[in-house]
Amino acid sequence: MNKTELINAVAEKSQLTKAQARAAVDAALEAIAGALANNDKVALLGFGTFAVNEKPERTGINPRTKESITIAARKSVKFKQGSELAEKIK
Repeated sequence: MNKTELINAVAEKSQLTKAQARAAVDAALEAIAGALANNDKVALLGFGTFAVNEKPERTGINPRTKESITIAARKSVKFKQGSELAEKIK
């Protein structure tokens, strides 16, 4: 499912227009992204939890030259599914 399909599904299930559904989905995604940018967790009860995961600097190998390289530390988003979501996808 892509974003357009998600907007269409939200519009259909909530009896909103597609424009209203697009605004709602965009607002929800912006709120989640904003919270994650502030290193906050976003917990959606029954669905799952989004959290920022910090990955430390590490050493890797360039496969072309076999030379050791340093891979910089970075942040990524981690998602842990909730119990209701886990039951639905079984």
